[in-house]
Amino acid sequence: METLGAGVSNGGRPPGLLRFNARLGYVAGADIGGSAVRVALADLNGTILGRWAASTRGNATPQRIVASVATGVRELLRQHKVARSRLLTIAAGAPGITDVQAGIVISAPHLSQWQNVPLRELLEDKVGVSATIDNDVNLGALGESWCGAARGVRNFVFLAIGTGIGAGIFVDGRLHHGDDWAAGEIGYMHVPGTPNGILRFDRPGPLESVIGGAAIERAWRRMCHAGNGFVRRAQATQVFEYAKAGHPAARRLLQETARMVSNAVLNVSVVLNSSLVVLGGGIGTSQPLFEVTRRLLERNEFARPRLALGVLGKDAQLFGAIRMALDDAEARLVPGA
Repeated sequence: METLGAGVSNGGRPPGLLRFNARLGYVAGADIGGSAVRVALADLNGTILGRWAASTRGNATPQRIVASVATGVRELLRQHKVARSRLLTIAAGAPGITDVQAGIVISAPHLSQWQNVPLRELLEDKVGVSATIDNDVNLGALGESWCGAARGVRNFVFLAIGTGIGAGIFVDGRLHHGDDWAAGEIGYMHVPGTPNGILRFDRPGPLESVIGGAAIERAWRRMCHAGNGFVRRAQATQVFEYAKAGHPAARRLLQETARMVSNAVLNVSVVLNSSLVVLGGGIGTSQPLFEVTRRLLERNEFARPRLALGVLGKDAQLFGAIRMALDDAEARLVPGA
């Protein structure tokens, strides 16, 4: 660390001010998704030096995912000529209910064989450094809080819509996890138009079953007649662009999806009264979906938080993982900080 001089005195001897040498050590962050795993390497200023990614389609078991993360870390260290001994810690996000304290992913229904997975222990064994873990959407919220659309906002919700749906909740400047680590699992929310049923760990929830990426694409295939430049097997974001171009079926599907998203935001808002909701994820950052959702929310007299698009895009979770790893590194380098 570098000495910056004396700080402000509170009546006694002025404290010394210290700043980390950014290259004293390095941290890694990992974003585990339903189809890919991404890894980043950063210095102690949080500057990302490099990224690595690999597909997990067809083999997303815990062992395969952890091995892939370890491979990515080794490759990044090699590429940037960083000695293995200078890697201080790694943080990772998983798409499911995650017990942060125990380091266990309780359930990740979009991954194979992911129930009660000791992810922190597996990462520490395979990567060889201390590890911290959290739900991937919580890390997305942390990323947007650190250097994105929610910077400086103490009470906000990060709502990610992609393969799955989830919310990361900030209350008084801190992530809120809930007693059973399931705070923000809004994919399991019942809103008008979603199927009723028993909630189960191994299945997507009611809301997710109708506006998750796969559900939107299935609905489009049922509704769409190909032709005039419109593709029947289109991704959800493509469908919303078709709506913008005037396709009647796509417009109906966009309106229905936005209605359910706005209902979810309304329900969260009347409970939490947050000042900001940030939409993220591959589908949540669709501009057409954002615009229709915002118009629907603006009809309310209250429970109408400011709606914003995440500025970090698909990197929100990766930035959040780096931020969490930096916090862990700081706690280890400066105990009691």
